[in-house]
This record gives sequence, C-alpha cells and structure tokens, in this order.
Amino acid sequence: MSDNRLSVFKTYKLYVGGKFPRSESGRVYEVTDSKGKWLANAPQSSRKDARDAVVAARKAFGGWSGATAYNRGQILYRVAEMLEGRREQFVREVAEAEGLSKSKAAAVVDAAVDRWVWYAGWTDKIAQVVGGANPVAGPFFNLSTPEPTGVVSVLAPQESSFLGLVSVIAPVIAAGNTVVVVASAESPLPALSLGEVLATSDLPGGVVNVLSGKTAEIAAPLAAHQDVNGIDLTGADAELAKELEIAAADNLKRVSRPQAVEGVGHDWTADPGTHRLTAFLETKTVWHPTGALGASGSSY
Repeated sequence: MSDNRLSVFKTYKLYVGGKFPRSESGRVYEVTDSKGKWLANAPQSSRKDARDAVVAARKAFGGWSGATAYNRGQILYRVAEMLEGRREQFVREVAEAEGLSKSKAAAVVDAAVDRWVWYAGWTDKIAQVVGGANPVAGPFFNLSTPEPTGVVSVLAPQESSFLGLVSVIAPVIAAGNTVVVVASAESPLPALSLGEVLATSDLPGGVVNVLSGKTAEIAAPLAAHQDVNGIDLTGADAELAKELEIAAADNLKRVSRPQAVEGVGHDWTADPGTHRLTAFLETKTVWHPTGALGASGSSY
C-alpha cells in the first residue's frame, strides 16, 4: 500500500430536517483544538438556516408527539446503540474539543451514552410522575396529563461539547418535543457528528436539528420566532440570556434559564433528575362525568 495517499478530511455539515445541508450563506469558520491546532471548518449558520430548522422541527412535531411514549423510548435507546458503535470517533472528537486525555474523554462519552439510556427509560414513565387523577367534589373524573410544549430551541452548553449536549437534547425529545439545537460555538464537531448518528437511528427527520456558528447570531432569530414554543438558555451567558428572555416574551415562550448562565458552573456528570424532562411539558386537565348518581350515592 502506498505511503503517499492523501488524507481524507471530513466535511462537517449541519443537520436539518433529516438532511445535511451546508450553511445557506456558504460561510464556514475554523475550529481548533485546545492548543490552537486546526481541526476542521464548521458551517457558520445564518438566520435563514435557523428559520429552515424551525420549519423542519414544526413539520416533524405532529408525528413525534403523536408516537407512543414506548416507541420514543425505543428510538432513544437505538441512538445509544449507535453512539456505542461509534465510540472511538466521539472519544477522539471530545478529547480534541475539550483538551482531555483519551481516558477522560472515553469516560465522558460513556457517560453520554448512559445518559441517552437514562432518558430512553423515562419516556413512558414521566406521565405517571407529573400526571394523574385529581380528587374532586362531584361525579367527575378529573385527569391531568402532560403534553409536549412543541418546538424548542436549545442553546447547548459551551464548555461540555458532548455530555452537556446530550443532557440538554435527550430530555426535550424524550418528552415529545422537537428541537433546534445551537451547538457549542468553539467545539461544534461532536454535535455535528451526533447528527450523523441521529440520521441512522430511526429518529424521524426534523425531530432534532443541529446548527453550528455564532451562538448569539443564531439564537436571536430563534428567540423571536413566532413558531418556537420554548427556549433553553443553557449555552448563553448572562447578558445574552437576558436579551433572549425579552425576545421570547413576545409570543410567551416557555423559557428555561439554568443557573449556569449566572456564572455558576454545571456538573454534567451529576444525577440528571427529571427537571429537564418537565421543563418543556404542559399539563392538560380533563373533566369527564362518571354518570348519574343513584339513590345510594354511588355512580352506575
């Protein structure tokens, strides 16, 4: 075999609507490792890319939210399977992105895979935790059930390019929402590679859409978009988070503003709990008559 073969460099692309477009603007920006070494050119998303991603997410919402919770769990578990199969690739990308040793990067990737499995198991259980029958006076059934909010924009954490990314995407889609995620600006490559995994893991196109580029530039049109129902500000600093909260108020978006934007670091290895599952769930309460009460006071 010749020693003079050319290296095949990977072309990273966005993941929108189940496809891999380049940025509509044609722009790219250089991604470097922790030591300043060039790794790749990543697409620099535009406002048009953000709008296209929202259209794709809205189109996918009906089918995804209408799927059974058990089926969503199966698909999320399949994502974990596919990540496990590409473990070495993600170990390399995480090590380069976050300046970690190979062993530490491997631990991060393993934790991310485990996190997918965790949320896969919650899809058909969260309704029992946050919903149920309510005791009321009168011959009625009063039932509260959680429903997904809709299209959610997620600003991925800047410092945790993979475990943090998985920790903010998985719970939102596990709850039945669709997502437009803005990857870490400095370390977008694991997120863009995640798109390749999602495309081959039974997840319908448009359920997750991955954009890379300047966080503030992409987040501004998403926060103001009338067809976005919620926004997670994890990856925004305090100043940007305040601006996006104001923009989001225009159509009463549900806003999740984690403590991390106030300058407090986030431990992504900690027990995730269920708060991210419930952050973008609405509660629907239904009253239904039980039937006429007999003379004895019992129904039926």
